[in-house]
Amino acid sequence: MSLTTDNLFGINTRALNLWQRRSEVLASNMANVDTPGYLARDIDFRKALASAAGDSGNLALATTAAGQIGSGNSASNVPLAYQVPDQPSMDGNTVDEQVQQADFAANSVHYQASLSFITAQIHMLRTAITGQG
Repeated sequence: MSLTTDNLFGINTRALNLWQRRSEVLASNMANVDTPGYLARDIDFRKALASAAGDSGNLALATTAAGQIGSGNSASNVPLAYQVPDQPSMDGNTVDEQVQQADFAANSVHYQASLSFITAQIHMLRTAITGQG
């Protein structure tokens, strides 16, 4: 029986990858706050995670070619959606810097929470293997 990170850490590895990808997207939005015509993007995290989990709640295996098992890290393939601005700007830029900063901070908290769950699971496995508390 082979153990994968999906078996050991459940949905937390996929969530961690999605939080990381969302951080990159939000950082890109903030970097382009003054770019005329730039359209803010974001990831619908719940939708992306639900599609990763499938109907059964288990992660589906990703294959790169027939007969091979991929790494399962498909967070970069998550479709991005355009954000609808609360207040449109004259130059066509849809980035609201304050909203982006708030989203980035909240995303960082979620990322740290997923990382904490994985760290706790590793600690539990280490304790089970070594028998020390």
